[in-house]
Amino acid sequence: MADYYEYLHTVGFEETNLVGNVYYVNYLRWQGRCREMFLKTQAPEVLADLQDDLKLFTLKVDCEFFAEITAFDELSIRMRLVDLAQTQIEFSFDYVRLDPGGGETVVARGRQRVACMRGPNTRTVPSRVPEALIRALRPYTSTVKV
Repeated sequence: MADYYEYLHTVGFEETNLVGNVYYVNYLRWQGRCREMFLKTQAPEVLADLQDDLKLFTLKVDCEFFAEITAFDELSIRMRLVDLAQTQIEFSFDYVRLDPGGGETVVARGRQRVACMRGPNTRTVPSRVPEALIRALRPYTSTVKV
């Protein structure tokens, strides 16, 4: 079993710029999409909690680019748990181009730090990472004690 959660994506024309390569903001969009699909498939009870009063605030996001990608490239966005604190989680993301012959090329790497918060929008306060989310994250780390 892999130590990452995988979101597969085919790059579309709408994600490229005039030169034909992928516009940088899409990498950040894919981080969010990968995180959402993780919640949907691996932690659906957390989705119910999000409809109540749990909020996941993205505190920091970054991405480092190694190679260009273009329309119709097949990508594997691989999310891993990097850090788990009482109220915050940090993920890493590897953006891997899946070559038609079976090869793989890492084209970018990113990170994202998220805080768990609760309460009404005007009085939101930090909250412990939900136990259901901690359980769902266990398979996707090899270095963090969960």
